Amino acid sequence: MQDICAQYRGAGTKKRLILLGLAVVLFGVALAAISQGASSVGFFDSFHAFFKASGIAHDIVWELRLPRIVMAILVGCGLGLAGSVFQAILKNPLASPYTLGMASSAGFGAVLAIIFGGGWCGHYLIAGSAFFFALLASLLILGIARYKSATPETMILAGIAIMFLFSALSSFLQYMGTVNEVHEIVFWFFGSLSKVGWREIGIAAVMILVPVPVLLKWSWDFNLLTAGDESATALGVNVIKIRMGGVIFASLITAAAICFTGVIGFIGLVAPHIARMVIGGDHWFLIPGSALIGAILVLTADTLGRTCWAPQIIPLGIVTAFIGVPFFFYLLMKKKREYW
Repeated sequence: MQDICAQYRGAGTKKRLILLGLAVVLFGVALAAISQGASSVGFFDSFHAFFKASGIAHDIVWELRLPRIVMAILVGCGLGLAGSVFQAILKNPLASPYTLGMASSAGFGAVLAIIFGGGWCGHYLIAGSAFFFALLASLLILGIARYKSATPETMILAGIAIMFLFSALSSFLQYMGTVNEVHEIVFWFFGSLSKVGWREIGIAAVMILVPVPVLLKWSWDFNLLTAGDESATALGVNVIKIRMGGVIFASLITAAAICFTGVIGFIGLVAPHIARMVIGGDHWFLIPGSALIGAILVLTADTLGRTCWAPQIIPLGIVTAFIGVPFFFYLLMKKKREYW
């Protein structure tokens, strides 16, 4: 027994070091991101601008680059974290905010605001509508699951049905829209950090970070759920409470992550898998690992998207797939044992 405890503590130390390494990588990517852009403000000028009260370099760093960096980290953390929770409570490697229909429903909310918002349709109206419909999708899933028992299969099938429903509704509204409205809708579905400011960051930070302590507290319950509902129940886990609570918190985090930025569907699916390959399946480490890897992917994608073809900006949703899919395939082919 003592040997087992010693081995667990040793593995825990190694995983903490991996998390520390991921945090260092994220900090390095953030340093690179703040010194890169279409303007001539370089590496040293960017850091001098931190301590200046005004000037062109100050405005570029504090009003343009830093908000994008902070929001990219928040969005990546939120989507990675939500994906790991969805995959844990539904015991399915394909579970993610996108496959459960929340991204599609948020997209429908944005389309609705763009088409019927008229001339006064603002940034916050689109974000609010997207947020409302993302939560509505999760409530529909919870309602169906409560009516037909909260099994993972019921939730996933309900999520897929909701995804197709809201995708069809969005396509119908796009068919009715004008050229300008369709252009704005397509841009929103690509995902972008170009319209975020410090106020949007504050709102998103509260909604993404507040549920994190609760989800970490449930990490041992998530571990037991992977052994099956009967085994988890026998060990004292309230399976329905954990599954319903997990869906509610992960949905809130997803809605907060995408309502200001548009659909970024790849991170929530792949970041937990990459984290699982690197750090294992213990959710006490997997949840923060997924958040850090999601943040690294989104921040790297946004930095490449606004610098590779400057002054043009490649949409975030496109770049995340370009850099994430090859890296995911590399880890998948390199991994010698089963990880799920």
